[in-house]
Amino acid sequence: MSNLQIGLAIAGGIVLAAVVAHSAWSSRRNAPRQALPEASGDQAATEQREPVMGDDPEHDTQPMTLPPVARRSAMDSLIDVIATIALDGPNMQVSGEAAIAAMPSTRRAGTKPFAIEGYNLNSQTWEVPAPGNRYGGFQAGVQMANRSGALNEIEYSEFVVKTQAFADAINATPEFPEMLEEVARARELDQFASAHDAQLGFTIRARNASWSPGYVQQNAARLNFVAGVIPGRMVLPASHEGVAPVLVLSFDSQAALAEDPAQSAIRDIALHLDVAQVDRGENPFERMREVAISLAQSMDGLVTDDNGQLLTAQTMDVIGTELQTLYDTLEQRDLAAGSMLARRLFA
Repeated sequence: MSNLQIGLAIAGGIVLAAVVAHSAWSSRRNAPRQALPEASGDQAATEQREPVMGDDPEHDTQPMTLPPVARRSAMDSLIDVIATIALDGPNMQVSGEAAIAAMPSTRRAGTKPFAIEGYNLNSQTWEVPAPGNRYGGFQAGVQMANRSGALNEIEYSEFVVKTQAFADAINATPEFPEMLEEVARARELDQFASAHDAQLGFTIRARNASWSPGYVQQNAARLNFVAGVIPGRMVLPASHEGVAPVLVLSFDSQAALAEDPAQSAIRDIALHLDVAQVDRGENPFERMREVAISLAQSMDGLVTDDNGQLLTAQTMDVIGTELQTLYDTLEQRDLAAGSMLARRLFA
């Protein structure tokens, strides 16, 4: 073999090796980023789960047999239509067992939460009827508005029918507010709620390489997010148990459910803040902003709005200022963000 042939062979080999190396590099560059091995303590953190909330009136279809959880009535005329239910005859009492047996099978009137409370003669407090207690009177309530809209005449009629049936079963007489007045009040409340219902969303988009679900989960866990009950969801828990999370992080659920999640390519994740559901004292927007910036830095991403427009520091400052005005307005209406009434109304 001549020197020329040998030189050409060597040159060809170098070119081939370069092509193979470039192909491997490109493959690695475009492959979803993977989570790094964690120390045992960090691994335990990533395996925490979203706390399960208490009763969910949106889905509950069982009789109301839960013990009382508050010392005062959960009903409030600010957002509820309330009907009094007087027992027939002086010194009448109804046992908790009898009241429970007379309860309607669901806690809804149309799309609105419906509830019945009894006046506990021993503790002298309003509570959900419970076995072993004696009650000297009752009240029924239906919520005037939620994110499904305002209470309408059909829902009000269903409220009346359910309340009357309960009263008949315990030998009592209900007294209802005037329907047209309550429906009008419900519409006004719904208009206020609709005008002050803020749900914020940030999107973190990959600049170059996509992300695997494990990579997203690992980076979010370092910021105290825990796994949600739904695939592709993580939450930042609130300071107190039993309330909505401060923030929700979500990504493609199909990627999370893939047979080999490591090969799933995620190019964007979403951060969500339901303003009315989270206490102002949690500083939710400030934390949302910090989380978005931190994730973008650690994952080589960009923070944008839902339309892909880059969110600048100036834009975030404006949002933060507007939120403070919203918080003040809700508090002036006795519907402070994160309060029980606000969580019920904006649900």
